[in-house]
Amino acid sequence: MPRRPLDIDVPDLAGRRAVVTGASDGIGLGIARRLAAAGAEVVLPVRNPRKGEAAVAAIREQVRDATVSLRTLDLSSLASVAALGAALREEDRPIHVLINNAGVMTPPDRQTTADGFELQFGTNHLGHVALVAHLLPLLRAGRARVTSQISVAARSGSIHWDDLDGERSYDGMRAYSKSKIAFGLFALELERRSRAGDWGITSNLSHPGVAPSNLLAPRSELGRDRATRGRRIIGALSARGILVGTTESAGLPALYAATSPQARGGVFYGPGGFGNLGGAPAEQALYRPLRSTEDAERVWRVSEGLANVAFGDDSSAPRAASRPAP
Repeated sequence: MPRRPLDIDVPDLAGRRAVVTGASDGIGLGIARRLAAAGAEVVLPVRNPRKGEAAVAAIREQVRDATVSLRTLDLSSLASVAALGAALREEDRPIHVLINNAGVMTPPDRQTTADGFELQFGTNHLGHVALVAHLLPLLRAGRARVTSQISVAARSGSIHWDDLDGERSYDGMRAYSKSKIAFGLFALELERRSRAGDWGITSNLSHPGVAPSNLLAPRSELGRDRATRGRRIIGALSARGILVGTTESAGLPALYAATSPQARGGVFYGPGGFGNLGGAPAEQALYRPLRSTEDAERVWRVSEGLANVAFGDDSSAPRAASRPAP
């Protein structure tokens, strides 16, 4: 039986500026398209210009009057993140929506970022931490909604504080889970600090459930020349409307968290169907690894040091990004 399409209402976003990472394809592209259709000016920071141009063309094909533009960003390079932050601060235009959606998942062998961090921790977590820091003045000016996309993989696992980079022991799935737990804790601490400091930023969490996204698709640069077996199974289930979501429905929780007047800071949104694998957006209980405020504070402090950024009042000029000495 054909799957009934899921959808949500997106409010009028005319006059609002939105930045979406990981929007050159898949879930992120669907989110960006919906923001543009609602009237937002959408900025797509991308690593691959060719894919970015194709994404812009796809959005404009469906949203004729879309206002959408590309910027260069490689989240695995703190220098690249700093350069984007500087460029957007130079434009001096408030950001009203930031959706931290980009990520890499489970390279079979341990890889590192340009700054020497384990690839998933450095990209999924530290890259986005640095991005928020470098954009903080613009986010405060826009009283922004910051939505950080994590994963059902954050349901279990933990942060190994003495081996954040997986140098002693590497397992791709455990490293992915750790990166998403760390990023979720950071997003929750951002909400607490925004409230305490009257930054005007609302920070919440989302997850896409399970869908045939491009995270497990073939990516030769990650050492994966063909789709994983799990990706093939997910694709088959999605096509039949069984349990999991579609690429389109998987973006709805982040879209709801980032735009709905009913969405709140410090709250976690994901699919409301069986096992939270698919279905319409709904509020979720925080996963157990995300519940410790002490861990969140520690993640914040450690991440500031590793990403070499600061979230103080002098945030308009974050320190140059480089890996600190051990």
